[in-house]
Amino acid sequence: MRIHRVSVNPDPYNTEPSPKKWEPKIRGAALSMAFTDSETGLEAKPLLRPKMPELDCVRGVAILAVLFYHGFASRQNVEVFAGASKLFVRSASLGWTGVNLFFALSGFLITGILLDGKHHPQYYRRFYLRRALRILPAYYGLLLLLALLGRYGLQGPTVSWAFLGLSVIYLANVTVLFGVPIQFGVLWSLAVEEHFYLIWPVIVRNVSRRKVGVLAVVIAVGATLARVVTWRLGYDYFALYTWLVADGLALGSLLAVLMRGPLGTRKGLKLISLAALLASALLIVPDLALHGPLAGGALHLTALNLLCTAMVGGALLLGTSGWSFLAEHRTLRFFGEISYGLYLLHMLVFNIFDNLQHEFFPHSSSFKGHFGVMVVRFLICGSLAIGSAFLSRRYFEEPFLRLKDRAVLPTPEVVREATAA
Repeated sequence: MRIHRVSVNPDPYNTEPSPKKWEPKIRGAALSMAFTDSETGLEAKPLLRPKMPELDCVRGVAILAVLFYHGFASRQNVEVFAGASKLFVRSASLGWTGVNLFFALSGFLITGILLDGKHHPQYYRRFYLRRALRILPAYYGLLLLLALLGRYGLQGPTVSWAFLGLSVIYLANVTVLFGVPIQFGVLWSLAVEEHFYLIWPVIVRNVSRRKVGVLAVVIAVGATLARVVTWRLGYDYFALYTWLVADGLALGSLLAVLMRGPLGTRKGLKLISLAALLASALLIVPDLALHGPLAGGALHLTALNLLCTAMVGGALLLGTSGWSFLAEHRTLRFFGEISYGLYLLHMLVFNIFDNLQHEFFPHSSSFKGHFGVMVVRFLICGSLAIGSAFLSRRYFEEPFLRLKDRAVLPTPEVVREATAA
């Protein structure tokens, strides 16, 4: 007796070839056959495919932005530099926006997976088990490293047990509400993502695609209003609470919904991306007239998230056109594939380097305010972080990723069919 496994649209993080698939039913023209791009005269691919390498490149851009931000701009005073150094550091200071790009991309990919597989008989088991195999091993491995390295003082200030405990249950972005400072910054965004994973699948499963889109709009508007209210009350609207940053994920989710409806065509995606760009610009224009940020700048994050959503749409358009080679750069794809491990590890490597330098070379120049030292620090730490992330992906994460194809048990119908055969 042979039992055939079934699964839905492959996970965006899974690079392994999969067995025969259970094919989801998707409305709209996004999964139509390849066609000719009227602009280039070359064959274009369908917009949505099981594997979208251009989105790996987007992920690569996002992680490199974050890496350069922490390598050159974090904890730096840009004004102490001059000339080309100042311009470079100022550019790197925008790298924190890579997290927003991650959010838009994650909202798009995860919502697409959920919509495409919402009628699968093992919807919840499949999604949560595959997410757990993708995320939890490396995440909890990092927490273990933080506990061990903190015990021996290798990574600088000790990460408290209270922070680690809250991080274990993905509350790293709200630890200040418990009187615990955020002691390892990169964990906050993973907490936001996990909150999304816990709640969004239930919504997608139980409401129509149209209502999913409406809820995505409500969340995006709600998060924006929450920032405005937070500003009006005199609090920090740039805080990392989920309800203040959820619009990035919501806008990416909205894009996934629209791509599975009447707008799921190249023309439709162009309209969506242009509308997102226009809305982003309109949120900034009032600042010019007022000679200052409207609502204290609380709307700037909304504008940024709209821009990131447009970037995801633009990448899909480019990656499925006759010019797709421009959106499939091998180096960016490499960084996209190791982005999760690199995001987890890079700050740890920087912290260990800074602590060891202070411990053994106390009289050497600090990286703060010294561009040459910053470059050397970045080359050393960046290389170590990239190498560690590659090894983590190859030898630690990949075994768990290979288990994801076994995450879905055969349904009774499949068992009966296989037995009859």
